[in-house]
Parts: sequence; structure tokens; C-alpha cells
Amino acid sequence: MLQSILDDVRREFRMGNMVTRLVIINISGFVLINLIRLIFWLSNAGAIHPFYYQIRKFLTLSSVPWFDLTHPWVMITSIFLHEGFWHLTWNMLFLFWFGRIIGDLIGNHRVMPIYVLGGIFAGLIFILSAQFLPFGNHGEVYALGASGAVMALVVASGMIAPDYGLHLILIGEVKLKYVVAVLVVLDLLSLANDNNTGGHFAHLGGAFFGYLFIVLLREGVDLSTWVNKWTAAFGALFQKGPATRKGPRLVYVQEPPTRKKEKTSARVDDPQKKLDVILEKIKQKGIDSLNQEERDFLENQSADT
Repeated sequence: MLQSILDDVRREFRMGNMVTRLVIINISGFVLINLIRLIFWLSNAGAIHPFYYQIRKFLTLSSVPWFDLTHPWVMITSIFLHEGFWHLTWNMLFLFWFGRIIGDLIGNHRVMPIYVLGGIFAGLIFILSAQFLPFGNHGEVYALGASGAVMALVVASGMIAPDYGLHLILIGEVKLKYVVAVLVVLDLLSLANDNNTGGHFAHLGGAFFGYLFIVLLREGVDLSTWVNKWTAAFGALFQKGPATRKGPRLVYVQEPPTRKKEKTSARVDDPQKKLDVILEKIKQKGIDSLNQEERDFLENQSADT
């Protein structure tokens, strides 16, 4: 049975989209760290052995800059690590909901860069805030979890399609911009509490990065490009065999110009219908396929809302 489950997970990771892969990595991290915790609990007469906390420390972000500089991998490992079940659950639900919006509207290849870069930026804000705010005086504080990275996806999705409808239980359909606004305001209001203050600063840091990513993308600066190139080069190091493969290949044939039709070439008088057509085009071909008129219309719609 276990082998069958592992085979299913491998297949989903290999064939699924980027949101699916990120969810699998986060769940795997949760299972691994809690298995380690269980082993140390069982081997120490029902008490967590101190060595477990040393292991966890080397995977989480610290409020002490020197530790992070000498353990640079924690900028990445901390955003894939969860100890608590509900912490993991809510982050994965948000990742699934908002990550799919990102993938559908501006391309699956931008989900992981927003997640990783948003998480790193959130971590930097956490470290910086710890140097100047009271919570940093409580001793060394550690941060772990995907909340900052997920908030980057949340705000980015709201920037792209503010009027996108979400169906919420017991509430009904709510426009995405209101959901994003509530989540950001809740983090702002939570700053005054002496409970997870550093975490809320990290969330807001991730939110700001999501906003910045879309603003730069509209200006023609795609921060995802170099991230994808680096990850592709890193992944190539672990590929087995020669780069070329024998066997059937997919051949892409360009459609003749006389048969090619652009959905947005037709005149659409209804702004909502025009917005739907543009969003569908983004979903099919990515945001780079938009012409200047479509970009201006989309930007005006975001500004009006």
C-alpha cells in the first residue's frame, strides 16, 4: 500500500502543475519533520529530545542575521517547512486557491518564482523587523512556514484580476479584491499584538512583493525569467543520461495566417465581456501575448476597482 501511495505521489509531482508540486513539497516537509519529532519523542521516554530542536533550527529562519548568513539555505528551507497541522492546512489551501489563479492568468511558469521570491523577501523583512522592533528583544526568534510566500501569490492574483469571483462557503460569490484586502488588513491589525509580530511583518513583506512583481511585469520586467533559468540549470545536474532522447517527438506546426483568429480582434462594447476575453487570452497564451491596447484596458480596469 505504501509503495502504491508513493507511486501516486511521484506521478502527480511529475505530471501535475506547479501548484501541485509546491503542495507536495510542503506536505513532504511536514511529514518528514514530524516523523523526526516522533522518533526523538519515542526514544526519549515521551519527551522531545533537545537534539530535535537543533535539527529544526538548521532548517528555519533566525532573527539573528549572522546565523542566516552562515546558513543561507534556511531562506529556502524555511518556506517549505511546517510543524503544525493547521498551519500547513491553511497555507496549502491558500496556495491551491490563489496559485491556480496565477497559473491560469499569467502562466504556470510564474507560480514558483512568485512563491520562492516572495518567501525570500518576506524572510528578509522578518530579519530586518527583528532588529528594530520589541519582539526581537525576546531572544533569538525563528520563522518557518509558507505564509509569506503564499501572501505574495494572494496579492499578485488580486492585482491581475481584482473582479475575479470566488465562491465562499456561507457567503457566496465575493470579488477577489475584497478577499485580498481583508487578508492584508488582518495582518496589519495584528501587528500591535505581541503574538507572532515577526510573522505578520513577514506576511506583509510577501504581500508587498506580490504587488511589486505584477507592477514590474506590466512594465516589461519579468522576475520569473532568471529564477526559471536557474532552476532548469540546477535540475539538469540531476538528469540521467544524455540530454537528447530517441523516440517520438512533438512537432508544432504554425497555423496559417489566414486561419489564425484573435479573440480580442473583434470589437467588444461591453467592458465586462472585453475583460473576460482578455483574461481568457492571458490564460491561453500568457500576459506577454497582449497588445498595448489590451494592456491599457486591463490596467485601467485594475485602477478603477
